[in-house]
Amino acid sequence: MKAKKGWLAATFFAGTLLLAGCGSSKASDQKQDATNHYNYVYVLDPDNFDYTASSKQNNSDVVSNFEDGLLERNPYGKLTGDLAKSWSVSKDGKTYTYHLRKGVKWVDSEGNQHGTVKAQDFVTGLKHAVAAKSEQLYVVQNSIKGLNAYVTGKSKDFSTVGVKALNDDTVQYKLNKPETYWNSKLTYGVMYPVNAQFLKQKGSDFGKVSADSILYNGPYVLANFTSKSVLKYKANPNYWDKSHVYLKTITLTYDDGSNPDGLYKSFEKGNYSFARVYPGSAGYKTVLKQNKNNIIWTSQDSSIFNFTFNLNRQSYNYTSKKTEQQKLDTRKAILNQNFRLAIQFAFNKADYNAQVNGKVGADKGLRNEITPPSFVSINGKDYGTQLQADVANTDFSDIKLADGQDGTYQPAKAKKYLAKALAELKSQGVSGPIHLDLPVDEKASLNLNQAKSFKKSVETTLGKQNVVIDLQLLSDDKFNAATFNATTGKTDDFDLSNASGWTPDYDDPSTYLEIYNPTSGAELFTLGLDPTAKADSSASNAAAIKAVGLDEYGKLLDKAEAINTDPAARYKAFANAEAWLLNSGITIPVNSGGAGAIVSRVAPLSGPYAPSGIGDGRYKFLKVQKKPVTTAEAKKAKAEWLAKRKQIAQEAATN
Repeated sequence: MKAKKGWLAATFFAGTLLLAGCGSSKASDQKQDATNHYNYVYVLDPDNFDYTASSKQNNSDVVSNFEDGLLERNPYGKLTGDLAKSWSVSKDGKTYTYHLRKGVKWVDSEGNQHGTVKAQDFVTGLKHAVAAKSEQLYVVQNSIKGLNAYVTGKSKDFSTVGVKALNDDTVQYKLNKPETYWNSKLTYGVMYPVNAQFLKQKGSDFGKVSADSILYNGPYVLANFTSKSVLKYKANPNYWDKSHVYLKTITLTYDDGSNPDGLYKSFEKGNYSFARVYPGSAGYKTVLKQNKNNIIWTSQDSSIFNFTFNLNRQSYNYTSKKTEQQKLDTRKAILNQNFRLAIQFAFNKADYNAQVNGKVGADKGLRNEITPPSFVSINGKDYGTQLQADVANTDFSDIKLADGQDGTYQPAKAKKYLAKALAELKSQGVSGPIHLDLPVDEKASLNLNQAKSFKKSVETTLGKQNVVIDLQLLSDDKFNAATFNATTGKTDDFDLSNASGWTPDYDDPSTYLEIYNPTSGAELFTLGLDPTAKADSSASNAAAIKAVGLDEYGKLLDKAEAINTDPAARYKAFANAEAWLLNSGITIPVNSGGAGAIVSRVAPLSGPYAPSGIGDGRYKFLKVQKKPVTTAEAKKAKAEWLAKRKQIAQEAATN
């Protein structure tokens, strides 16, 4: 799932210590009964309530509170029954049958009932996702039997797709091949139900950003949304599992990032339930003085935030380049592997991170690979161990990939690779300096400081006579249009961007690595590219893919995807593909979510923990307490949580 980089909105997953959502309310409201309400901030408006269609986190974090799917994550990360009360799997692992809870109500935003959730609603949901050209289809398109043929138009009959309502209370999915991780895909919106009668009634208005554009079957309904002002949810009184909904309202107030220290001030006044605090900011001394025993450092989560190069730039609305020759020179440089690696090895990620976390937390959250080291295990060892071995014969042979340290910052190595790149580029008629446009939200002060840090480390190491980072200071709307909200490679307006990241959709390494598949990758556009499978894929697009070798990467992915019944062999094959991806330098892993300092009244680890899929943005299970959580309380809660996680894993291994 596409995630937006934004330190004010950083989501601290339940399993990393606390779940942090977003919201704010008047102090008088908060003090009426603080334990019934959650209040904080949000930084990006939702722009689509069609929960089957959008893959952006600013949308899914909202609508995941309105809708339930077949399964959900509990506070320990275990997949448990949600709309499904039970399920079974065929011996060949290709047929999944789900038995639904009876009487789960559909309601509108006013609380009026519209019947109950039926098995046919899941069939309607998937068919609608195809009609809506869902950004989420990549999660299941090659999994469900017949779905790819229907999506691509080879079949016009949806009855050939492997989803069937066997009766009102039973829905069945047939897969093309066994997927041991299939159930982890069911928390994603593309697999959610849609009421056919309501869909027909709404027509093209279904899923618009309005409370009355959807029906609700989840824990909350939308009470108010005003763009760049407020998001408010109220508990759904008709919810089937309301005994696990502890908060009556969720109120989220828009924050443009211009005053990060204001978060703590509002927390102290009782306006916020939670606040991110910043050791790198001027106001942190006050925080430390007043909350010495209440500051909590969260752990890293499973998200990845990175820099991406635009390999085929088409848009130049925001640029410092003055001539066509400068544009051409930059394009040639970006397509040069040694140049990309020189930029990466010149990038001081610890200093970049310190702009938010201060020197005390400079290394916290740093990540040097795309797939988190412990995301899956291979014969009892972390995935990261295999990846470290696989990069031994690449340009990363001397790079330590473990989390929590700046493995790639090596100035001497950067200069060596730059010298190689300049020699190669000179033979192509390129003369320096190479100018790289990096868009920055001008009001997001911490992000701006990070961009300045990046510029300083790269230019200092490589020399301004060789490389210049041109910061493009943009309004929030222009910044998002040029980066995060761009939907095609053609609309990306940058040479280099740090605007977005990725959270995993399901429990398999392919969820991280398939996003750059040259044929169908969901995040190719962050590289300025479009999938070659698209009819309008251009010649320059294909040329850029070939120039950086992404076609070879696609072959490595195909090899891994062909392994279905041996998880260890499959994971090894994906690690081999990731070693190629890291060595290509087309994306620079920087950090994960989490790993930040907070103060909070949210009960430790009370919210859902979702290592993949949708769930961490949900407020079901979440509890708020009257007094701030102490460091000692958080530490104790995490120890108990880890013990419970271990117990669940042991029970799963024996079943």
